[in-house]
Amino acid sequence: MNKKYSVSIVKYTNTLPLRYGINHSKVLDEMDLQLDIPAVCAQKLLDNKVDIGLIPVAVIPLLKEYYIISNYCIGSNERVDTVKLYSNVPLEEIETIYLDYQSRTSIMLAKVLCKNFWKINPVFINAEAGFETKIANKDAAVVIGDRRFTLNGTYKYEYDLAFEWKKFTNLPFVFAAWVSNKKIDAEFIEHLEQAMEYGVKHVDIAIKEDSNIKNPAMIKQYLTERINYNLDEAKKKSLHLFLDLIKQV
Repeated sequence: MNKKYSVSIVKYTNTLPLRYGINHSKVLDEMDLQLDIPAVCAQKLLDNKVDIGLIPVAVIPLLKEYYIISNYCIGSNERVDTVKLYSNVPLEEIETIYLDYQSRTSIMLAKVLCKNFWKINPVFINAEAGFETKIANKDAAVVIGDRRFTLNGTYKYEYDLAFEWKKFTNLPFVFAAWVSNKKIDAEFIEHLEQAMEYGVKHVDIAIKEDSNIKNPAMIKQYLTERINYNLDEAKKKSLHLFLDLIKQV
């Protein structure tokens, strides 16, 4: 295969096995790999600045043309721990929710849950950097990603959005999927799938070789017990339901 594809992948800890798989397979030579936060990853695909992205699934309806090209994803079968609503008051008392600027999917998931499951009607505010340390009174905030590792326990109430979705639908949740904005060569897709499989099977080594990880046991538990990478039939059903529900919020 002669063509090189530009690829954006989320740089959070939850993609560590997938990045490890890419970096230890031949597919790396077939791509220009870029590491981004979810929102940037999505925008690059929308703007046609990349061919493929591991993007927040809520962006899918915004694409003029799209293909889900992999049976691997960033999903959770129950609790995910890194996508939460934090507050000092219970749900029914929340008046304002600050929305994390880093991921559209988590924002839309919070709105879906507010309308359809929690039955609350807060004011939503698009937040800016640093907002997660300023939650007060009857405010709440959706916070995603690795910041959770320092935020948990800071506020009186924590609602895991994947677990709330599970209670609402009895389905797992898909946060991000491998999506292209054009048809991709079948050989490349095959190599990408092989890389994903290799990475998921070598979580221990991926953690060991990452010098930024200070608590390997905690990260292993997160990657093996909270994150689930298989885009199976239950997750596909969940994804379709979620995409239907976000049309109404």
